[in-house]
Amino acid sequence: MTEITLILHNIRSTHNVGSIFRTAEGFGVKKIILSGYTPYPAHVKDTRLPHLADKITSQIHKTALGAETMVAFEQYDNLLTWLDTNTLPLVALEQAPTSSSVRDFSPPNKFALLLGEEVAGVDTGLLDRCDHIVEIPMQGKKESFNVSVAAGIALYQLSAA
Repeated sequence: MTEITLILHNIRSTHNVGSIFRTAEGFGVKKIILSGYTPYPAHVKDTRLPHLADKITSQIHKTALGAETMVAFEQYDNLLTWLDTNTLPLVALEQAPTSSSVRDFSPPNKFALLLGEEVAGVDTGLLDRCDHIVEIPMQGKKESFNVSVAAGIALYQLSAA
């Protein structure tokens, strides 16, 4: 069985984060890494003001429906802190000149899947650190899927590989 750690870097929307938590739980994701300005649920060592942590957790819960309490997660202000200690192969979900179709990619048994900002995607500096870059082939006129939808498509494909 494939073991996936999911990285959400600079995702703005609490609703996207909640939706991704719910989808991640459904596909058995081992852990979610939340980094940059990605909103995150309250946790034991939370340093935010309690009313802010509660408000953000409530917003995430609207789409996560409890999955935010079922999937392990860690929060990092700076993703490089996690990347510098990580030993997992890093796979970005992004449209790039060197990307391959997620359909054709054979993932390793354990890896981290990196998702980036809703509009700009994964920063090129982070792409340079990735072992693989995969993309979802588009057939319509739009250039990309919503990040939470893309997460679901990628997790479906990569967890079944």
